[in-house]
Amino acid sequence: MSLSSFSEYERFIYGLLDTHPEVVSSSLRLFSTSALTAIVEGQLTLRNGLEIRVMEVLDFKEKRIRNYSYAVYRTGEKIRWYDAQPHPENPELASTFPHHFHAEPGIKRNRRPAPGISFSSPNLTVVIDDCRQLQE
Repeated sequence: MSLSSFSEYERFIYGLLDTHPEVVSSSLRLFSTSALTAIVEGQLTLRNGLEIRVMEVLDFKEKRIRNYSYAVYRTGEKIRWYDAQPHPENPELASTFPHHFHAEPGIKRNRRPAPGISFSSPNLTVVIDDCRQLQE
């Protein structure tokens, strides 16, 4: 899967229910913002009860994700989020710089590397897999 075209990404987004059995519902929508850009917004609900709120800004000309936000909720409480805000002062994040996630305990300051998250390929499969492994 790449970020090469709107139609390819559309198939990916709208096919998540078929390709990932742990996803039980999806409100994700892909909106074209110009001939070569789009936004994805919505929520995925997983079999384990977690909800993933998604926002992506896509550039198909450059074949990249320009910006993203993936926030994970359990019964209305945010328990994890992924972002690309650089933290060069934290050497523990160097392996996936600038991509990382925040997790409990001390979610705001507890940052961890996010292997598989990037600007150059779809991230939702990685986020879904990470969330599938979280215990309720």
